[in-house]
Parts: sequence; structure tokens; C-alpha cells
Amino acid sequence: MAKAKKQPRPKAETPKGFRDYFGEEVTQRTHMLGQIAQVYHHYGFDPLESAAVETVEALGKFLPDVDRPNAGVFAWQEADENDPAGKPGDWMALRYDLTAPLARVYAQHRNDLPNPYRRYAMGPVWRNEKPGPGRYRQFYQCDADTVGTASMAADAEICMMLSDTLETVGIPRGDYLVRVNNRKVLNGVLEAMGLAEADPKRDDVLRTIDKFDKVGETGVRALLGEGRLDASGAYIDGVGLAPEQAEPVLAFLTSKGDTMAETMTNLRAAVGESAVGQEGITELEQIGALLAAAGYGPDQVLIDPSIVRGLGYYTGPVFEAELTFEILDEKGRKRQFGSVAGGGRYDGLVKRFTGQDVPAVGVSIGVDRLLAALRQKGRLAATPVGPVVVTVMDRDRMADYQSMVAELRAAGIRAEVYLGNPKNFGNQLKYADKRHSPVAVIEGGDEKDRGVVQIKDLILGAKIAESATLEEWKERPSQFEVPRSELVAKVADILASQAGDAADSQDL
Repeated sequence: MAKAKKQPRPKAETPKGFRDYFGEEVTQRTHMLGQIAQVYHHYGFDPLESAAVETVEALGKFLPDVDRPNAGVFAWQEADENDPAGKPGDWMALRYDLTAPLARVYAQHRNDLPNPYRRYAMGPVWRNEKPGPGRYRQFYQCDADTVGTASMAADAEICMMLSDTLETVGIPRGDYLVRVNNRKVLNGVLEAMGLAEADPKRDDVLRTIDKFDKVGETGVRALLGEGRLDASGAYIDGVGLAPEQAEPVLAFLTSKGDTMAETMTNLRAAVGESAVGQEGITELEQIGALLAAAGYGPDQVLIDPSIVRGLGYYTGPVFEAELTFEILDEKGRKRQFGSVAGGGRYDGLVKRFTGQDVPAVGVSIGVDRLLAALRQKGRLAATPVGPVVVTVMDRDRMADYQSMVAELRAAGIRAEVYLGNPKNFGNQLKYADKRHSPVAVIEGGDEKDRGVVQIKDLILGAKIAESATLEEWKERPSQFEVPRSELVAKVADILASQAGDAADSQDL
């Protein structure tokens, strides 16, 4: 009789494009999300937690194409439970972003929601795209949106809130800039070029404009015309516009002046007689006036026509938060950190569900990129602070050790009892080191009889071990004997001292 084939063991590896997050990273992200939520709440936004799964139809641009939805979402087709023949049911997908679910929620519950509706949402989103360095298929977004008002005050408020958020999480003024532009202005430029709504060259022009930050004015001019050689020597065909037809685009991209008034004058010249273009400029002027009235200067929020990303999606003002400090890339070259947030006005998204125009504006912050920026600036602790570890010298006295932990926790101190094999005390201290514990508590039989405990400052001990002489070590002992009744007070003193030292070193 043939032996049954052994089932192969599954590989213990993360699926491609995904990753696991451990203690320190999760703690830092949770802390940042709390800081951002506090700012959003301060501005009057309410939290919303929508489903992680939406129908593919609700996602809009990812409708099923023949047999399967097109690339971009993780999707599957359910069976229709009411069909005895097992006819396929709806296509379902993990949410691609947090904006499409908001449009569905607002359309579904609009009669019960206040108008305007102000909400913020935080959570993972999933994209079925090719992963790359630092680019994963699951990541966190942090959104805030106002639905139901066309007032530019809502757009200006989003910019103010974005500025406040960056400063709250630890990006100082001077290290960031929120840049603002308007899709209507670009539409006016396209009209000034004589490109009708249905002209296929409009999309080519938009794609070319989107390359402005990479190829500059000269590169855009060439790509709008006959084409250009790229850095690799390959020839890229151009849009084929005559030089005079391309001039409004170049005037638009280079319209930023020394003052907002000068920028607006340049933009009006770029859009010519276009009504929609003039309307977009008026909206930018309104946003600028509101920002100035609230005390937000051009060192925080700046009207900048060179911001062109997302113009294919948004219907009015667009925003992008850019970190302006330099970092070193993987090849040791200096470069700016770049964008960490973006948003704008999207007045057409809810209409898909209701058939009626519903104005909306919002912003999305890339939490993981913000965390990476703070690490680059040294604004996050290099190592996490673990729990106080109460060691076990006598396993028959576990109740005593649990009593110590309970007292520490009741005082708001994170603590745990060592639950491994207590036979080797050295292993207990190694465990505490691996947990990044700030303090170890020791009570053997002798200490129990005398009514005392030993408290070991593990952080100070590590510093002493690194550089101190024997004499210095004797003068600055890292282990203290205190009465059992003073356990909590002494541990609290040590933790406060460690926190003060950490803050001082971070300010250096």
C-alpha cells in the first residue's frame, strides 16, 4: 500500500508587497494617529470607520472589465445565495482609498447626517499594484473631508489644518510647505490653447504638465512640440503643438511671482478670456485671503501653479504638503524628502450615487511617509521604552511578584512579571534588555525578610558599562535598595529621570 503523501509545510514568509510591523513601529504609528486625530477633532471633524470591503461598482473607476476588474484592486466575485443555480453575485473589493467609501456613506446616509458633513477616517487601504522599495500593497491613510459645501472657506480650512497637523507631529515650520493650485485654472489654460473638451490632445498635455517638476520648462516645451531625448538617450515623441499654441501652458507653469498678487496677474494672462480659468483664479484669491486673515503665511501655505499632480481627479483647488528638508538617498545623494499629503476639491464623486452635484473637499496624509520623515529628522526615539520587569527569584512567591506588578500598573506604570524559566537569573536580565526595559525589580529571600527590594536602572547601567571607569561606576550606582513600601515611588522617579534625559538628548 502506497504511503500517504506528506502535506508540505507552508512557507513562513510575508506575501509579496506586504510586510509585518512590530512593537516600536506600531506604537509610533498609533501615537502619530492619535496626534493627527486630536488636530482633526479640534477643527470640529467627527470620526468615521467605514467597511474595509466595498462593492467594485461603488469604487467607480475599477468596474469589472469582461471577466475580472482591471488592475488596481484586490477583488473577488461572490456567489448569489438567492440563486439555486449558483449564479455569480456582486464583485467585492478591499477598499482602494478612504474617499470612495466616504462618497458611498454620504449618499447612503445623507438624510441622517448634518450638512455639511465633516469627517475624518484612519486605516489601512489595499492596492493590487506592483510593489517596489518602500511601496507596499497595504498602507495607512489618514483623511479629513468636508462634504456638502462649495465655500472656499472649507478648502482654506483644510490647508490650515494640514499645516497644524504637520507641526503637531513634529515637522517644524520651515521644514514643510503646503502648496495650492486649482484645476479650473488649468482647464482655462486648455481653453486658451484652443483644445476642446473632447480633444484627445488634452490628456497628452496633462501628462506633459505632470512632468514639469522632472524636466523643467525646457523639457515641457520640447514635449509639447516635437519631442525630446530623455536621460537614457531614447527619443520621446511630443504632443505636436505649434510653439504659439503651447505658450499658455508655459505661462501657467511659470506664473509664480514674488507676491500672490503678481502670481494672480500672471495666471490671468495665461488663461486669457476663459471663464472657468478666471473662476479658478478668483477661488485661489479667496483661499489666499482667508489664509492671511487666519495668520497663515506663505512660509506655511503657498499658492503655487507648479503643483499639477492629481489635476485629473480633482475639480477645483488642489493641495500638496511637501517636506523641504534634505535627506540622503540609497546612493548617498542629497534630495528633498518630498510629498507626504495631498488633496483637493472633488465635486463629482458623490454624484455617481445620487445624480446630484454634491461639493466636497478633503486631504489624505501618508502616515508611513510622515513616520519615515520623523525618523530622518531624529524626532522619533531610536528604541522603544519597554515595561518594567519584575524578576522572579522564587517561583513559589509568584503572588508577591504579581502584587508588585499590580501596584506599578495601578500607578500608571507599564510593568510585567518575568514568566519564563526563572532558574537562570542572567537570562531574566537578558530578557529585560531585549524588551528595552528601563527598570528591573529584584526581590530574593533575603530582601523579602528585610522588607526591601532591589531596583536596577537598566538604562543608566548600560551607559555606565559603555564608558565609565570602575571609580565612576562606584560613584554612580545603577542599583538601589529601597523599602518595599517605596517601590512605586522609586520606580516612578527613575522613569521620570530617564524621560528627562531622553528629551534633553533629542533637543541637542
